[in-house]
Amino acid sequence: MATGIVSVGLHLVGHETFSRAALALAGAVWLVLAADFSARFLRDRPRWHAEADTPPALTAVAATAVLGTRLSLLGWQTAAAALLALAAVLWPGLLYSVVRHWKRRMPGGAFLVCVATQGLAVLAATLAAGEGEWLAWAALVVFCLGVLLYGEALVRFDFRQVWTGAGDQWIAGGALAISALAGSKLTASPLWTGDAHQALRTATLVLLGLDLAWYAILLTAEVVRPRPHYDVRRWATVFPLGMAAVATLSTGAAAHVRGLHTLGVVLLWVAVAAWVLTLAGFLVTRVGAGRSASRSP
Repeated sequence: MATGIVSVGLHLVGHETFSRAALALAGAVWLVLAADFSARFLRDRPRWHAEADTPPALTAVAATAVLGTRLSLLGWQTAAAALLALAAVLWPGLLYSVVRHWKRRMPGGAFLVCVATQGLAVLAATLAAGEGEWLAWAALVVFCLGVLLYGEALVRFDFRQVWTGAGDQWIAGGALAISALAGSKLTASPLWTGDAHQALRTATLVLLGLDLAWYAILLTAEVVRPRPHYDVRRWATVFPLGMAAVATLSTGAAAHVRGLHTLGVVLLWVAVAAWVLTLAGFLVTRVGAGRSASRSP
């Protein structure tokens, strides 16, 4: 998810070589994780069901939608449509399993119900230009559902995670960012004009504004209470940072707000820097673990 959205952002600002390199890496990781997801479903069904009840399971939907969106921007519409179909098949069952096990005072992963749903809306709206009005209408319905799911996740979110979270607290903002991205795709559609277009434009700007507010709050918390050690949940920080950049760039273009482009570029390079630092942390951790294993009898 993190690498895929960084690829989308680099494409939007014209760094196509780096964007395609990130896309290749995201595609490779997606294939590995898809194989692992399928193997567990076929060979270890109890474990698969246990993991499907937790919010991180919805990253299967979100990551598939993000990868499909990038492929669509590359012009590979058939592959993107296939990924949309796959994500749409996975989404209802995983969403039901996760919502059925929702609790109070949840970490930032609770917002993945919104992220996965809006990922479908983004990909559907991206493909709608060549597939007809029905896909745009479907994207609009899913977009509205995603906003409602955000509200449901918000009331269950443990706000102490802003100060104590290991990285996934950023999804509280990232879910709004992907909602704004979905709104910008719908706003750019010629299907809606007049009041309908203005309503979508206003909703998108509001969602983006709320995301940027979360961005400022979460960044302040990181400065006040630094958490420099690597944790796998830091990838759940990179994704919202990248999504905030892409949403800002896309909203600026769809809503014709020129200043948002400059802000989006700045946010994108912040996301790229976070991606590099998180990857470095991952590699250092793996090397350290490998050395420890080699020393053990």
